[in-house]
Amino acid sequence: MAADDAPVDYYEVMQIAVTAEPETVHRVYRLLAQRYHPDNAETGSDTRFRQIAEAYRVLSDPEERARYDARHERQRQERWRFAQMSATADTDFDAEQTLRMTILEVLYAKRRMDPHEPGVYHLELEKLTGRPREHLEFTLWYLIQKKLVLKTDQSLMAITAEGIDYFEARHQEAPISRRLAAVND
Repeated sequence: MAADDAPVDYYEVMQIAVTAEPETVHRVYRLLAQRYHPDNAETGSDTRFRQIAEAYRVLSDPEERARYDARHERQRQERWRFAQMSATADTDFDAEQTLRMTILEVLYAKRRMDPHEPGVYHLELEKLTGRPREHLEFTLWYLIQKKLVLKTDQSLMAITAEGIDYFEARHQEAPISRRLAAVND
């Protein structure tokens, strides 16, 4: 579990499928650990390295993995149940538009505040928008296809120059307070 008690998807952290064989888990761990080790001057990240090490600890132990898989499946089913309950025909379109602008707003702020590391992990977007991954997948796909957002080599989501232009041109149409209120409903 993360420090704020939000569930961490170890399969996402390791960038592997739920059905990955133990050999795959080990091979991917070695690659990711090397890439994100704090001693790596180019791509090192202490936080990311700790996440990868914890994910590997759980997924490489058959008993720990079985316990984790049971929790993971319950969480996945709960997210889908929530996604199905919250999607209504009349408000789905407006909610999608609001979610797009909220994601662009988060990525815009991140790029302005930290231009050297402008990306946000998928899990951070879940927390910041209050939406489960299943809600974000379509929205992120759309934003990527429109070239408003890109996915970096480190699996971070980042706003593009086109995304900044789009956001700045439309942010007046949907004031922040209205967007955030809609996302938190």
